This record gives sequence, C-alpha cells and structure tokens, in this order.
Amino acid sequence: MSKIWEWAVGILLGKEVEAMAVVYAALIVKGRKTLEQVPALLREQVKDILLDLEVED
Repeated sequence: MSKIWEWAVGILLGKEVEAMAVVYAALIVKGRKTLEQVPALLREQVKDILLDLEVED
C-alpha cells in the first residue's frame, strides 16, 4: 500500500471513528446506551465528548 493511500485511509477512518463517538455519546445522553456498552476503541473519545457536554457518565 502506498504512503498516500495509507494517509488517506487514516484520515477517513479517523473521521469515521470520531463520528461514531458522537453517535454513542448521543445514545448515552438519551439513556439508550451506557459507557460500558461503548466499544473500547471509542470509549475515551466518548468520555471526552460527555465531559464537554457536562454529562455524568
């Protein structure tokens, strides 16, 4: 895989992970999910979002 392709995929996946963290944070705020139900890969990002929103986790 070329370096440019790896860079592009990294950016796209990074944005996808970030978007999913926002989705999980919204589900937690609505009471549909708990932080323990968030995949480990996203948990820290979700915690940060919840802190920014001043939501207890």
